[in-house]
Amino acid sequence: MLEKEIYHTRHRLTGFLSSRNHTKASARNDGLFVSTIVITFGLFTPMAPIQNGRVLFNAVPEDYPVPGETTVYDTSETIDLENVSLNGGILVKVLVLSIDPYMRGRLREPGGEILHRMPPFVLGQPLASGGIGVVLRSEFPGVEAGAHVRGLLLHQEYMIAPNPAMLEVLERDTRLDWSIYIGAAGMPGETAFMGWREYSDAKKGEVAFITTGGGPVGAMAIQIAKQDGVKVIASAGSEEKVKFMKEIGADVAFNYKTTDVREVLAKEGPIDIYWDNVGGGYTRRGHGICQPAREECGQISGYNTGVKPMKNPMLIVAKSLHVHGFLVGSLRPKYAATFNSEVVSKLASGEFKYTEDVTHGLEKVGDVILAVLKGTNTGKAVVRVAIE
Repeated sequence: MLEKEIYHTRHRLTGFLSSRNHTKASARNDGLFVSTIVITFGLFTPMAPIQNGRVLFNAVPEDYPVPGETTVYDTSETIDLENVSLNGGILVKVLVLSIDPYMRGRLREPGGEILHRMPPFVLGQPLASGGIGVVLRSEFPGVEAGAHVRGLLLHQEYMIAPNPAMLEVLERDTRLDWSIYIGAAGMPGETAFMGWREYSDAKKGEVAFITTGGGPVGAMAIQIAKQDGVKVIASAGSEEKVKFMKEIGADVAFNYKTTDVREVLAKEGPIDIYWDNVGGGYTRRGHGICQPAREECGQISGYNTGVKPMKNPMLIVAKSLHVHGFLVGSLRPKYAATFNSEVVSKLASGEFKYTEDVTHGLEKVGDVILAVLKGTNTGKAVVRVAIE
């Protein structure tokens, strides 16, 4: 039947060309024209369901997650992009996903919500984290096909967002890749900027100690602190990260694995602001020479083996410390506009620096999670799922 259609199409086109008095040279283009028509017919062939790869939560880890056991890459699901029901939502092609330390707290059994800010992942279901995707189809007013959205995305190639109001339609500065908007121009950058602005009460000439200064949150905190005229002592776990901390302005940068933290702080302190992302022994050592302010951003040292309790809480009283723990979500309403105008523009211009560690392929998510928790990543951990 298709051959007959092409045959009749060729004759109709030949007749059309003859009726228009085309030259013999033009007639030779008939075959090219017909070929174009045939290819066009093929574009309208209904698309068959395609693979929709997913990363599933498979088992609760005892300590560090094990790629291929804690999480598994599954290719059993397919999706019909043209006909899948949206039920008033949007169909999203996932482009990039953020891998962050907080995800370890979701790799647990149900319960423990008092100690964790987010519910656990569901066994047998996809993981989720901050990400950016492009809208392929939409039934939601105000979100058009072709728009880019940022928010909590499932770890799969395509997903249906039933409540797009929970996602942010994002416009990109063309000087920045989409991945930056889940890193320095996203939640990690927001955490540093908003937490510092809300709680540090920084004054020119004061001294700040910033842990994990080579990571996306710590690196941004260093640069903001320097703009406030603060002397910055920063630590990280590799010489590469120490070099980067110096490049972005840290006055004193050291590798905590090869340098005695107490000696550095005793020499360069006392410290007025302690921005902590580590916890454990770091917290105890920092308290010992800390002045009135301390901000608790995270405690990655205990995410896999259990958070160690403070041994000297009376130092909070003895030194009149102001200790602030915070979640960035509660600060966004107050600081989102300022963050976009001050930080994103400086990232685009190159005034603020950042590093990325980009891994290609959804199947690598488990490996990247482990790298982040062990600190072997060399920049903001991003998984690039697809090219737009």
